[in-house]
Parts: sequence; C-alpha cells; structure tokens
Amino acid sequence: MHDDRTLTEGRLRRVLDERIRPAIHPDTVPLEVSVWTAPGEPVPVAEGLAAPRTPIATGDAWGAPWGTSWFTVAGTVPREWAGRTVEALLDLGFDERMTGFQCEGLVHDRDGAPVKGLHPRSSWVRIGAPVAGGEQVLLHVEAASNPVILQPHPFLPTALGDPATAGGEPQYRLGRMELAVFDQEVWELVQDLEVLGELAAELPADQARRWEVLHAVSAALDALDLADVGGTAARARACLTGVLAAPAAPSAHRISAVGHAHIDSAWLWPLRETVRKVARTTANMTALLAQEPDFVYAMSQAQQYAWIKEHRPDVYARVKAAVAEGRFVPAGGMWVESDTNMPGSEAMARQFVHGKRFFLAEFGVENEEVWLPDTFGFAAGLPQIIRAAGAKWLLTQKISWSRTNAFPHHTFFWEGIDGSRVFTHFPPIDTYNNAMTGHEIAHAARNFKEMGRARHSLAPTGYGDGGGGTTREMVAKAARLRSLEGSAAVVWEKPADFFARAEAEYPDAPVWAGELYLELHRGTLTSQARTKQGNRRNEHLLYEAELWSATAAVRTGAAYPYEQLDRLWKTVLLHQFHDILPGSSIAWVHQEAERTHAAVTRELTGLVAAAQEALAGDPAAGGETVFNAAPHARGGVPALGAAPAGPPQDGCTLTSAPGGGHVLDNGLLRVTLDARGLVVSAVETASGRDAVAPGAVAGLLQFHPDFPVMWDAWDVDAFYRNTVTDLDGADEVAVAADGPDAVAVRVARSFGSSTAVQTFTLRAGARQLDIATEVDWHETEKFLKLAFPLDLHTDRYAAETQFGHLFRPTHTNTSWEAARFESCNHRFVHIEEPGWGVSLTTASTYGHDVTRTVRAGGPAPGTTTTLRASLLRAPRFPDPATDQGVHRFRHALLVGSGIGDAVREGHRINLPERRVPGTATVAPLVAVDDEAVAVSAVKLADDASGDVVVRLYESRGARTRTRLTAGFPVARAERCDLLERPLEPREPLAHPGDAIALSLRPFELATIRLVRGAG
Repeated sequence: MHDDRTLTEGRLRRVLDERIRPAIHPDTVPLEVSVWTAPGEPVPVAEGLAAPRTPIATGDAWGAPWGTSWFTVAGTVPREWAGRTVEALLDLGFDERMTGFQCEGLVHDRDGAPVKGLHPRSSWVRIGAPVAGGEQVLLHVEAASNPVILQPHPFLPTALGDPATAGGEPQYRLGRMELAVFDQEVWELVQDLEVLGELAAELPADQARRWEVLHAVSAALDALDLADVGGTAARARACLTGVLAAPAAPSAHRISAVGHAHIDSAWLWPLRETVRKVARTTANMTALLAQEPDFVYAMSQAQQYAWIKEHRPDVYARVKAAVAEGRFVPAGGMWVESDTNMPGSEAMARQFVHGKRFFLAEFGVENEEVWLPDTFGFAAGLPQIIRAAGAKWLLTQKISWSRTNAFPHHTFFWEGIDGSRVFTHFPPIDTYNNAMTGHEIAHAARNFKEMGRARHSLAPTGYGDGGGGTTREMVAKAARLRSLEGSAAVVWEKPADFFARAEAEYPDAPVWAGELYLELHRGTLTSQARTKQGNRRNEHLLYEAELWSATAAVRTGAAYPYEQLDRLWKTVLLHQFHDILPGSSIAWVHQEAERTHAAVTRELTGLVAAAQEALAGDPAAGGETVFNAAPHARGGVPALGAAPAGPPQDGCTLTSAPGGGHVLDNGLLRVTLDARGLVVSAVETASGRDAVAPGAVAGLLQFHPDFPVMWDAWDVDAFYRNTVTDLDGADEVAVAADGPDAVAVRVARSFGSSTAVQTFTLRAGARQLDIATEVDWHETEKFLKLAFPLDLHTDRYAAETQFGHLFRPTHTNTSWEAARFESCNHRFVHIEEPGWGVSLTTASTYGHDVTRTVRAGGPAPGTTTTLRASLLRAPRFPDPATDQGVHRFRHALLVGSGIGDAVREGHRINLPERRVPGTATVAPLVAVDDEAVAVSAVKLADDASGDVVVRLYESRGARTRTRLTAGFPVARAERCDLLERPLEPREPLAHPGDAIALSLRPFELATIRLVRGAG
C-alpha cells in the first residue's frame, strides 16, 4: 500500500506539471511588443502612455535596477477562437518563487484605464469570455524592474538597495507575450487535483479517507487522455465528484479566510515603489471581487489608501465602490502597520487617531480590530491605547517566529500595564501569506492550541510582503474546502465577523499579562540609529509644536497650524512602519528617512519658534524667556509654561583624583573618573552610597562581534556576548569645563577603524551625570554598548513604555527570562532596591540589556546589576553601509533616584529648555497638581472648534487623584476617546473655578476636552 500511495502521489505531480497545467492554455499566438524606458523616476501615466516605443522581443533583456519600462502589446484574436475564453499571457521575466520581490506590472487598456496587476502568480489578463474572434488587442504595461534583493543568497551584502550603487545592468529577460485560449474545464481539474492531492498528503497513512482520495485521484488520471487533456478533462473530473462532495465532519476546525496582501510600506523597495505596489494589488483585488461573489478582501494601513487616492484615483474609485459593497474591508484602523515597541506614547496613539479618522471620513468604517500580522513584538502599553481608540480586538502572527519558547495560546485576552484587556488572535496557520495549500490548512487545524475549547481561527490569504494578494486559484481551492471530509472547513469572512464569532465561543479565554515579546529580531531596537534618532526627535518636536501653538492661539489669538501639524504627524507615523523605524530596510529607504526627518525637524522647529516668539514678549527688552515643555517644573519655570531666565546656579568643583583622573562634585553628587576616563564611583552625598559596583567601571564602551545566524539587520543572537572587548584605553583625557555651574571631562578613544569621544558633565543642582557620546563608526558586523555596572541587588527593573513602564526580571530563572536578553525602553530604565535606585535616561536609544552577577568573596561581596545601553550595530544586509559615519548620543545617570525621578528626567533630557529673547511670563495653558501625573499632549481639537484637548496619564503605577487646572475659562469639560469624541454615556466633568478633579488608576491615560468659555 505504501508503494501504491507513493506511485499515485508521484504520478499526480508529474501529470500536473507536464500535461495538465500546460493544457490550461492549449492554443496561443504571439503578441507584438514594444517598449519605452523612463529615463529616471516613474512618470505620470499619461506620459508613459504617450511616449514613443521601440520593438522588443521575447528573450530580450530589459530593466535596469529600479527602472520603469512601458510595454505596449498588440495583436488580433484569431477568428477561429470565436466562442472561446481568451487571455493575454504577459511574462515580464518572472520567477514564481519570488512573488512581490521582483519585477511587477500594472496593465492598462487602450484608453489608459487600469485593468490588473501582473506578478509571477497572476500573469494573465482576460480578453474575452467568450470572444467573437477578430478583436484587436492593445494593452499597456507599466513595468517596474525592481531588483531581487534576496537572491542569490538572502544575507549577502548587495549594492542593489541604493540607486547610487545599483548600476544599470538589465535585471530581466522578457518571457512569453501571447494571446491564449483559456480552457476552464482543465483549469478546474487542476484545482480539483491539487486540493485532493494536498489533502491526501496530510491525512494519516492508516486513515480510510486518505485511500479513498488516492483511489479517486488514480481513477481520474486513468480517465485522462494525456494526448487530449482538454477533451477528457470533464471525464477525469467526474471521477472526483464523490470525494469532493463528502462533507467535513461537524467537529472540523473552522477557518475564516480573509483575502489579504500584506504590503510592507517600505522594505526591500522604497516608499515610492510601495505606492505602485498598492495600486497593482488593489487593481487585482477589485477585479477578483467582481468575479468571485464569496470572496472577501481586507487591506490595512490608511496611508496606503491615501497613496492610491492621491496617485491613482482611477484605482481608488474601484476600491471605494468595493468598500461600499462591504467586501473590500479597511482593516486595522492604523495609519501604518507600525512597530509598537519604539513609538512613543503619543505617536502610538496618533497611529490610531489618523488611521481611524481616515477610514471614517472616506468610508464610514469604524474599526474595532487592530491588524498587525508582521510587527516585531508588542509593547505592554498597547492594550490601553487600543481600547482608548475604540477598538477591542488584535490580530498578529509574528509571535509564532519566536525561537526559544512556543507561545501557549492562539486565542486569548491580552492585558496591558493598566489592566486593559484586548481579545487577541494569533492565526495557527503561522503565516500571513496563506496560499490555501493543503499543508497550510492542515497545519492550522493541528496547531490550534485552543482545540477542544474553541473551533475558529483566521487565515490571511494571499501573496504578501511585496504585495500581490489573493489569486483566482486560492479562491477556487477555498470553494472546494468549504466543507470537505478530512479537512478544516474554510469560509471567506470579514475580520470583524471572525472576531465576534471567536469571542462569543470563547468568552473565558486565558489572559496573558505584559508585553508580547518576540524572541527574534532584537537587533531592530538598535539598527539604523539615524532613523531612530529622527523619530525620537520629531515625536518630541510635534508635542512641543502642538503645546506652544495651542498656547499662542489661546493667549495671543495666533492661528493654529492644523493642516501643517496633520501632515507632519502623518509623515512621522509613516516612518514608524515596522521595517523603517526598526532599521531593516534597504539603504535607499533609510537615506530617504534621514532626509525626511531632517526636513520635518526644520518645519517643527519653525513652528515652535514662531509660537514662542509670539509669547515671549518684547525681544528688545534685553532679557530671555525660558520655555519648559516638560510636564514637570524645573529651574523656577513651570511645567508647560515659561518665565524670565534667572541667574545660573553654581556650586560645582573639579579636582584631581589621587593616582590620576578627576573628581566632579556639586554637593549632591560626587563622581570620580580615573586616569583612563572611566567612572569608578558616583556617590550620592546625602546617603553616601556609591552607584558603581566595587571594582567596576561605568560609562564603559564595550565592543562585540555581531554575526547572527540569520536576518542581519534584524537579529542579535545570544552568543554575541561570548566575546567582548572593553574600550578602556584613552587617547586623551582632558578637562572640558570648569565653571561654577558645570564641570566636564572629555575622553577620546579609538578602536578598530573607529573613534569615540565621551564627555562626562556634572551640573549644579543635579543628581545626575550627563554623558554625551560621539562615535565616528566604521565597523562591520560589530555591536557597541555603553555599560553601567551598578551596586544594586534586585530581581526586576523598570523600563518606560507607552503611558507608563513595565517591569522585567534581572534573572534568568526560566527560558522565557533568558530569551529577553535584549529589550526596549523609551526614555528611561530604572533599577531600584527598596528606597534607593539608579536610572539611565536617554535621548535617542531604545535597545538595552540588564544582567546580574555575584561578587563572590573579596572585600565587597554582593550582587552587581549591569545595565547596558545599545548604541550601534553594523549589519551588512540589507544595507551594507548601515550606520557608517558620525553619531551622537545623550544619556544621564541618575543616582539615588526613584521611579518619579526617572520619569521626570526622562522627559527633561528629551525636552530641553528653550531660550527666546523677551521677558514674558507664560502661564501654562493647563496644569496638574500631582507630579505622578504626566501630560503627554496639549493641543487644539482636530475639528478646529477651538476646544483645548489634554492627554495625561498616571506615570508611577499607583492610584492617584489630581486637579487639572485650565489657564482659561472653561464652559464644559468631558472625557474623550483618542479621537476626541466624548465617551458614552456622556458625563461632563465638574470644573469649579476651571479646575477638574480626576481620579486615575495605575498607568491610566485620560483624554480631556475643554470647551472654552467666555472670558
């Protein structure tokens, strides 16, 4: 029996490949082809259509990297084909293994209207069904010669990712360009045989159903005349009718198939190419929806809809019509499928604000699901943001990529740091590019961890990453799998319908609390430092621009820049996409991101300056006004306000240390650097306690080899720590400042082909050591860390995340803790024994690690807890020049700090004081009376009503009561969702004397809308 099974399976493969599939298009005639190649970037459609053509033949080379060629194909349908279905087969030089990662095309008819996209798995264009014969065929193809970055080996450095180095060699050779008869019966036979053959391969060898299927397949192959496939296809199909009609068992797993094309907004292609990928894919999908009444397609990322609306309004009109029919589903409600680890609190909130607003305005669609199949882990603050945006469900698949621990659930409630819960589903099919194969369907059923408690899972279905979407073959296979004995049952369904059904059947699903950590792709927290620094800088500038523009609008009547802020927010949000902010794209993407971030910075700096100048008073008065955007007062300046500059503080001294080095002292903190420029002690004066572990040095740069098993820009593997070089040699140690208000030591070091300059500064009145690090980086496959061995014993530490912080263990009791050897923080990491701690704040880095070692014996036994900030990596794929050049980092070591100090100083290092000529005092537009409550946004309402919107959150993890006081008359105050809509049921907040009493849970965020009254 084993031999019979093997023979049948082998026979099926060969007959399909060599006889049946070729017979789908039994008769062909060549098309005439001509081409015009655009001289640079893509041109408008009208220009491409009108450009002169030159002849090109099958087999000819075309397409320099990143080029655009306009092909025109022309021909006549033979009259003898009358009454038959005819298609144009247009092969641009495709490799079927690389759908979405190579050349692609968008077909236009003779009038220039878009018809459908071309990719390796969908290279046909329907001409007529049936044809009359004699039709003149004229089609135009806008073809993109995008190079194949992933070949010949996925991880070899390539110059193709940068147009400056990609060269001009043609990438492709034109394949078949033909008119062909399409034999529907043969095509259906292929789908029958594929479904049954794949089903049999997944059934147990001793199951009768397997043998029933194999015998039917064998009979069908016997009935087929290999010399006349078209004439005998119906006879062969008749042999399969019985096994295809056998229904699925009532207990069969149920799969909700959702048509999808996960389109990375940038990755191995630039943003401008994604614009065209989206147009090609949506043209295909709207055409497929028109042909297949059961099919449902979902597309996320409002940005991608906006691109089609702007660049291809003809395609967008088809999308809008399909959305109105309810079968093309705007999914997810976010501006892009962003990274969720690194975006700050407000940026994460605005992903939902701008995404949901777009879907509401354009389609009247309110998303309750969040769609993030490919994001590299999920921050613990996200559930609250999802709920505050009016959503309640989350889909992702990426956690199945974790290398160490298998996640224990596929359907569960995810609980965030504030207690908010989101019903979450991980598709057990383990892919967001399901091709509807028997193996994928069977894997989903076998793999489902909720088996016996729930029956439903979801399968995003279609070619993705580079786009393409669902094919007619996938739809046909799904129809056969709707109810088929031995298989899970498949039905096309909208994401919201799946979630409603799944939640109803499993209301007591288990709960997972805390971050959803991906045990992979940890290097994305560090790769491409300039992209990350641009993001962090502009997040805070957007906050400042809104704060000061709103303050100027209320105080002086200045115009509020609604449209400009909206555009700049969307630009920053776009660059938080999960292959841009994580640093995992080609060089082109990151070069463009750096230029864009710089332009955004210039605009936002201008907005901030204009508002502050309007508020600062007479610039000729001879003084300076100090603006403090941070949510905590400092230096005599109120939070969110401004005051005339006072005299500088003093009290700093710099003396020589015994044995060489320097002692920096300000009466609160005494820091000693040795002759090598390394911090050997940092003593809090009041307690006499030293933060630096005995015998250790802090502020230490450490250098590791970094050659992961796979995915260079994405991954760091744990074995990188096996080899480390301490950069403890100094080229120079010199005094950089010696004034009463600040003292500083500058240390220069060289290593490999690189140099580093560190400046250690102690300022008057501060309990922190400021550390500025400038690195001229010219390494490859190396990892640079900044280390602080601390004299602290604790089993956990805190790292800031959106609207709060989470705790992570310092130990490795289990494989789950051991796998978290590189993690994310926002503005601070805080390590504390009860009553005394140390914090590290940062202005631009995200990756870090915390480890514990025991100091055995000697004069000072105990525990050393080492915190290291990740500064730079040097992967070579997909950008072989990742992070080469000069980088600047700012950190501060807070000694004797509590969590509140970490929160406060984390804001301050990212929101420096600004000094403007003038002598005005600017009262804050709003104020809170509890330092545990941090304000994350002050702005005018997006509806241009003039209302003031304030977002704030409890930052220390404790219940608190606070008063929010407005610096203007308040007619009404209401709690709102993130979209600034009053929460239901509407309960206006009491505001006696323009002060609103608020009670907040630990880490709770609140959005308050203040309607301005007369005054």
